Amino acid sequence: MVKPITPLLDRVDTPADLKHLSDEDLAQLADEVRAETISAVSETGGHLGAGLGVVELTVALHAVFDTPRDKLIWDVSHQCYPHKILTGRRDRIRTLRQKDGLSGFTKRSESAYDPFGAAHSSTSISAALGFATARELGGTTEVGLGDAIAVIGDGSMSAGMAYEAMNNAGHLGKRLIVILNDNEMSIAPPVGAMSSYLSRLYAGAPFQDLKAAAKGALSFLPEPFYEGARRAKEMVKHATIGGTLFEELGFEYVGPIDGHDMDMLLSVLRMVKARANGPIMIHAITRKGKGYAPAEEAIDKGHGVGKFDVVTGAQKKAQSNAPSYTKVFAESLLQHAAEDDRITAITAAMPDGTGLNLFAERYPSRCFDVGIAEQHAVTFAAGQAAGGLKPFCALYSTFLQRGYDQVVHDVAIQRLPVRFPIDRAGLVGADGATHAGSFDIAFLANLPGFVVMAAADESELKHMVATAVAYDDGPIAFRFPRGEGVGVEMPERGEILQIGRGRIVREGSRVALLSFGTRLQEVEKAAENMARRGINPTVADARFAKPLDKDLILGLAADHEALITIEEGAIGGFGSHVAQLLAEKGIFDKGLKYRSMVLPDTFIDQASPADMYRVAGMNAEEIEARVLDTLGIASIGAATA
Repeated sequence: MVKPITPLLDRVDTPADLKHLSDEDLAQLADEVRAETISAVSETGGHLGAGLGVVELTVALHAVFDTPRDKLIWDVSHQCYPHKILTGRRDRIRTLRQKDGLSGFTKRSESAYDPFGAAHSSTSISAALGFATARELGGTTEVGLGDAIAVIGDGSMSAGMAYEAMNNAGHLGKRLIVILNDNEMSIAPPVGAMSSYLSRLYAGAPFQDLKAAAKGALSFLPEPFYEGARRAKEMVKHATIGGTLFEELGFEYVGPIDGHDMDMLLSVLRMVKARANGPIMIHAITRKGKGYAPAEEAIDKGHGVGKFDVVTGAQKKAQSNAPSYTKVFAESLLQHAAEDDRITAITAAMPDGTGLNLFAERYPSRCFDVGIAEQHAVTFAAGQAAGGLKPFCALYSTFLQRGYDQVVHDVAIQRLPVRFPIDRAGLVGADGATHAGSFDIAFLANLPGFVVMAAADESELKHMVATAVAYDDGPIAFRFPRGEGVGVEMPERGEILQIGRGRIVREGSRVALLSFGTRLQEVEKAAENMARRGINPTVADARFAKPLDKDLILGLAADHEALITIEEGAIGGFGSHVAQLLAEKGIFDKGLKYRSMVLPDTFIDQASPADMYRVAGMNAEEIEARVLDTLGIASIGAATA
């Protein structure tokens, strides 16, 4: 692939090199960084639109401030590819999101220029305030402590944590710089009152007027206008109203400004660096996907892309004969919603990712995108359930963690029938540890009255949607992974499963393999391999982590020398519940060999899902090796003797 011509960028190794460039050169540098970002992501895939939207802002911030001494904190940080290019990592930028490559997010262990790691939203202001207070209280880092700058998107501002941080920052009054990167586009179009408020802020005044004002004052109050009394009155009205919410929280407010105008950005940032003596909010208007037509024109502005052709923007996606798990869930839910108008769907800013965009098209009045607000989503669903509806609160496993107190306090304790479709369960590949669905089995299955299911394949997922629709006795969750199914034959309609009942998939002897979730495919491969070597395991699909199928488990324990559980979750999940049951029944006293295969007690870096599961020791080869070790067979050769 032909790489872009970047004469200025070729002279930049670290942000210190930007200090020697003129303002005109910085504008050209931004163009070169944008071209390099597009080129790199076309080879690796990843988050494209978010980074393209902050190219000028990234260049300006590094040119004005003294990173890494000044702490630049990117909220979510999926927009950080241009930042990585400018901070000594350009030579590795084409390893983004690959095994042993650069993370797709900021990562403290990767660079001193990443002072705070992130991949979930709305954490930046809290972290920046922490750095600001550390600076004043004598804290230190290897590169020193200077200013703290948080860059947060308008979508992330819909989460309560951002307001908690701003409220605290306004109270403390510490010097803190927050840049609101307002692109009217988080992942899905933003929703809610904050989005409307921000739109009103910049609806009235053109950028050319703002540009002149930005060079001289901390807040925008233009010189008197001489174009007629009516126009002057309207403009002053907009100027004095603008930023009122932020000012009431204790922030000085500057903006809105054009986040793609290098002259304006440099003027404002230099002014703020020189004069700010408390918390200040800079409101920058940007365009996600800026400068690359295919991204600008995409519905999601090129949020997450695979490898693509730079000229056309066409993505190179592998074809699959099996539907994705997300699509199976979405279409199954639609099937039931057509027959039951009490079914509702709730998402937290991920309608496309959870498949609920299909539900929203068909039943807009029954589909609710609450913005990046998982805590609210859970309690909102609880309220609907208490009101007699059948809410499906669809969240990624990693995002459900953010609403855990609400799951306990507002759903489980009240035994409300909220349905939780948990997408992206297990290891997810290129997004790495921050997005891995590792913990939901453990943190849900320990809650009294909760039903927790895991689909072994796309057909099972369809059954679990039907089961959740029919279940009204309390909260129920079903988990499924990212990506395509395994290609099994699909039923026309899901069957209602008996709560707490698993199934035998393969009859055998000596050792029983009890799977929970989609590792069942690898378990079956391992069983087939072992059968060819004279070992014929029994294979079972638990279906439920709670309630356990006690009859199935105790029967397997009684009829086999060894029992091994396999799950795509952390310590404390399904296997722990099985062990508790076996201990209570005194099964271990009878000599059963029991092992539990879970994700290791570590965070696994990005790689392909297969590689990640290999690291976790949960592919067919590792399952087979665990069986042989449990049975005391030293090697595969010994198994065939």
